Amino acid sequence: MVKVFYNNSCNICRAEISHYKKYSNNKLEWIDVTNNKLAQDLTSKSYRELLRRMHVIQDGKVIDGAESFLIIWKNVPKYNFLYKIFKVKPLFLFLKIFYEIAALFLFLKNKHLLKWKKKLIYLKKFALFVKDPFHGEKNGV
Repeated sequence: MVKVFYNNSCNICRAEISHYKKYSNNKLEWIDVTNNKLAQDLTSKSYRELLRRMHVIQDGKVIDGAESFLIIWKNVPKYNFLYKIFKVKPLFLFLKIFYEIAALFLFLKNKHLLKWKKKLIYLKKFALFVKDPFHGEKNGV
């Protein structure tokens, strides 16, 4: 099974993946990376990296960027023709350039997600401190 890691909080990403889900078979597992520690653990990628590019795991190998689309298209029967077209080197280069430009635009559009995560981490640390302000001391000494 191929695992697809995508940013569900991005409207464009969500719409595109929802479309692929309609036509995909059981060969693809769809995983939202938004605030998903498990996705980070499975891919060994940072939250920032997961938001920046789409990733897939195929045969135990983490693949990102335009190549991840090739893998999706290969596994979605309706879009298999795109796989056949863009696997050709000159056309893949075009796809890769287009993908990097689009992915950068979408990342910048959704960069606020990184700030939100930092706020969540700060709030969790603060909550732990308030719950146990003397966490380093034993018996109040």
